[in-house]
Amino acid sequence: MRILLPPKSLIYLSVYLTFPIPLAALGQQESENSEDGTSIKYGAEFFSQYSPVNVNDMIDRIPGINLAMSSRGPGGNRRGLGSGENEVLINGQRQTGKNNASSNQLSQISADQVNYIEIIRGTSEEMDVRSSGQVVNIVLRDSQSRSSITAEMNTDRYHDGTYSPGAKFSWAGQSGEFNYLFNIEGEPRYQNRIGKEFSEDAMGNLLETRTGESSREQTEYQTSFNLGYQFENSVAQFNGLYGESCAPETKNRQINDLSADLPVFRAERELIDNCKDNWEIGGDYEYDFGSQNKFRALFLVNDGQYERERERFAISQNSQEKDLFLYNGGRDQERIIRTSYTFEPASDQGLEIGLERAQTVRDGSLRLGLALDGTQSSQHGFLTAVPVNNANSTVEEIRLENFLVHNWQISDKSTLESSLIYETSTISQAGDIRNERDFNFLRPKIDYRYNISPTVQLRAKVEKIVSQLSFSDFMASSDNNDDDQNTIAGNPEIVQEQQWEYSVNLEYRLPNNTGVLNTELYYRDYEDVLDRVDASTSPTNLNSARGNIGDAYRYGVNFNASSRLGYIGLPNALLNVGLSVQDSEVTDPFLNIKRRMRYNSRWFGRASFRHDITRWSMRYGFSYFNSDNDSSARTQIDINDIEREIRDYGLSLFVEKKAFSDITFRFDIRNANDPQRCRERTRYLGATADGIIEEIENYCSQDGPVYSLKIRRTF
Repeated sequence: MRILLPPKSLIYLSVYLTFPIPLAALGQQESENSEDGTSIKYGAEFFSQYSPVNVNDMIDRIPGINLAMSSRGPGGNRRGLGSGENEVLINGQRQTGKNNASSNQLSQISADQVNYIEIIRGTSEEMDVRSSGQVVNIVLRDSQSRSSITAEMNTDRYHDGTYSPGAKFSWAGQSGEFNYLFNIEGEPRYQNRIGKEFSEDAMGNLLETRTGESSREQTEYQTSFNLGYQFENSVAQFNGLYGESCAPETKNRQINDLSADLPVFRAERELIDNCKDNWEIGGDYEYDFGSQNKFRALFLVNDGQYERERERFAISQNSQEKDLFLYNGGRDQERIIRTSYTFEPASDQGLEIGLERAQTVRDGSLRLGLALDGTQSSQHGFLTAVPVNNANSTVEEIRLENFLVHNWQISDKSTLESSLIYETSTISQAGDIRNERDFNFLRPKIDYRYNISPTVQLRAKVEKIVSQLSFSDFMASSDNNDDDQNTIAGNPEIVQEQQWEYSVNLEYRLPNNTGVLNTELYYRDYEDVLDRVDASTSPTNLNSARGNIGDAYRYGVNFNASSRLGYIGLPNALLNVGLSVQDSEVTDPFLNIKRRMRYNSRWFGRASFRHDITRWSMRYGFSYFNSDNDSSARTQIDINDIEREIRDYGLSLFVEKKAFSDITFRFDIRNANDPQRCRERTRYLGATADGIIEEIENYCSQDGPVYSLKIRRTF
């Protein structure tokens, strides 16, 4: 006997099989949100019961917000200011910035400034965002005068007994048509790591043991501002940021060499100075001509400088002798300007035509000094200068992007956004290496969305993606992960990785805002994949660098679910779970075998839970993640070694309480399970392809749990 079920019954049945939710609970309706199928609004009154301090506290209570705020899997480093995959808008406007983007302001805007939060599921020419996922729009209260100050003080305690304090202060408000946000903060980043390593030969005989401890003192300081003014027919925004951080680090290492008949003990100490500073200025202007005709212009300028100096000493009972000096420094600059004009060529259609020009520059310098018989150099730590190929370079890219974006409201239920970008660029390198190359790319994209019902949406996307190169790969740099290798070669011939991405996404929002179920299938076809390539200058001088290794493909499925737990008696509890299953294939350039792409574990799982006990103004929760360790994706095959990473699961806990005149106290435990991070490195005599094992190193380290107390209040 065949039983036919109506579509809604099929949906309820699939939900019930996934979560044991009573169907009666699904049928209840609430009036706290307005929903039209393409957007969901959460008014300020929805969040008032949770006593939030800032916007971050508010969005954490929205079911499915993790889908809107998180990346949708590996998509490459995208190019251009219009390529955001998941965006945050404030009053419908995107903040022009990278280090000072809108998403960074969520902890700086106090909750009492918010009118409502909107999850936008559709596409429109009204938004200066090209998102294949969802957009979060934070709409602030419209008032002639409003102002608030949010203050936060915190201290972290680490497993070695060190305390590291921090603080944040934000001032936000509006005066007439002028709105403002100022922020200053100091965030602790102290780290103490303890590690052990055991080395064996191919027969399993113990060759060497190492124990070590490193301590890094670091606090990141940052100040920023965001200003906006609403004119009669236009809006202007201006923002800026300045940050600096120094991270002096000390490493102590004890080595027992057991390879000879008599064991030999030696000790080493490393002193590392690592400093950086950066600033960023951005702005945008939008003029509304009426009848859906708009002009937009924006600019972005940023500048960052970095220096890292590493010195290693051989320690004896009465003295220490320097045997390594390594300096790596440089400067990154970026200048972008983008203009566009939007209009309606026909009913239910929108068209945006624009131009973007970008200049990106990186200056890099590397100096290596060793304890050799030669002339000492003050620029090389008073050791003998060792020449390094391609050590001093300037890499510059001039990129011009012409784009056309078409939005079509096909019906009340379906929309289609299509775009076409034609990009030309010139990359030049000067210094130790001189090179110049021209590139051009055609990047189409089709994004289709169909609202099967107000709660069920189907999304399909086809897109050509071109990655943004890291210019540090063009020149030699320091190797911070291998004690036996000081530098990494540069590759002046590296080109952009390209991919075609195909994805289908089905989302179901449970009635009464109980939760969200989402499934995504994707396939990606790669060209010029970036990984390690052979950069050897001779058979006896083996070396590798970042480069292009050929074609590849990746496919997978992402399952995500977010649910409020009222059906089990916890109406103010929210559970988020996700599972990604994936695979890929690429040809390894060293062993000429098929393997998975890097950073492509077979599976990755994550979960988070929070429960608000509103009558006590209290909440608690956890976050958890884990991934496949038995995967070649965690293995890096190089010219003369193979490394495999093995990691424990991650667990963090928190409890929060509001008391004493609206002061919020939050206690966090990061790395609550004190996870181990291990690495198995197999070194070879000569090339890896020859298969002659010299040594197998097994290294494990732990950072320990971090206990954090935060005190916050809005004035």
